[in-house]
Amino acid sequence: MRIPSFSGECNAVSGGVEFSGKLYDGYLANLHLRTATRILMRIETISATHFTQLSKKAADIPWELYLNPDAAPLIRVSNHHCRLYHKDAVSAIFTESVRNRLSQYAGELQTQDESIVQQSLFIRGMDDRFSVSINSSGDLLYKRGVKTLVGAAPVRETLAAAILMLAEYTGCEVLMNPMSGSGTFAVEGALMARNIPPGWNRSFAFMGWPGFKPAQWHHIRNAAEGRFISGPLPPVIAFDKASTACDSLIQLISSHSALNCIQVLEGDFFDLNPGELAIKPGLVVINPPYGKRMGTRRESRLLIQNVMKKLKADYRGWRFALMVPQRSDIGDISSLWRFHAIYHGGLQLELLTGKLS
Repeated sequence: MRIPSFSGECNAVSGGVEFSGKLYDGYLANLHLRTATRILMRIETISATHFTQLSKKAADIPWELYLNPDAAPLIRVSNHHCRLYHKDAVSAIFTESVRNRLSQYAGELQTQDESIVQQSLFIRGMDDRFSVSINSSGDLLYKRGVKTLVGAAPVRETLAAAILMLAEYTGCEVLMNPMSGSGTFAVEGALMARNIPPGWNRSFAFMGWPGFKPAQWHHIRNAAEGRFISGPLPPVIAFDKASTACDSLIQLISSHSALNCIQVLEGDFFDLNPGELAIKPGLVVINPPYGKRMGTRRESRLLIQNVMKKLKADYRGWRFALMVPQRSDIGDISSLWRFHAIYHGGLQLELLTGKLS
């Protein structure tokens, strides 16, 4: 899987990863990043200890560079250790500064279609300093624009991509997804194998900015399309014992040619043996039911232990990635396997990866 390289500096910061670049790099990040939640562009940082001071500095921000005259952005405020702790008051100040500033440019700036995506601003206060950012993504980036139906307790596409990466999936081997549900792992794996960017089928908020350059965006998309991988691929196999889940996934595959490497099987994980299907070892990824979906803690622990026994018995030579609520539920494990902390649906889980021998 190939993506354009980024030569700028990246740093881990509170709440995410920070990088510097041009608008072009922001376009690339939105199109290609598989695990990001959203891409915010920092506009300004303001120091203020009283509302008059904050109002004056917010009024000086050149909003016309980032928003069209008729924009009414959503404003989200968070603050920590700030004397200006009232979020609604901070939001009102920025709402007024945007409205007053843009009213001066009504009729002068070219208005683009704001219906593409709602614009939004993020104001984050920390120790009396307020960072002002505009959301370049719009909808959260896990919304790929491919799947419309979801199952119970679905894994977000961004988490599925992260798990596949942690399991070192390359797209050049078989991907097996038992207990597939709505098929998030299968769909994400197929897109990765085809080298199709996660943002290929959706729109972004930056497309409604005054400085948006459609020609540059088309160039980026053309370059990405030139890296698509066509032709036969190792299969991505999804199976589930729920016929409704299988039927929905089959319908999705039929409407997206890029997903034609996905095979759907209806059946119970414990009844299927990959060796009997003449499938070479590859990667098997499982998100078994747990918590409320399994009833008692004992039932959940027993299921996961049985899943592990099945993997050890029938998937020798395979690499695996297994999501579990607690590592103590698994039993004996190899010293060569690794645990990774992950979050899913507000729960802190662990991902166990390794190779079965």
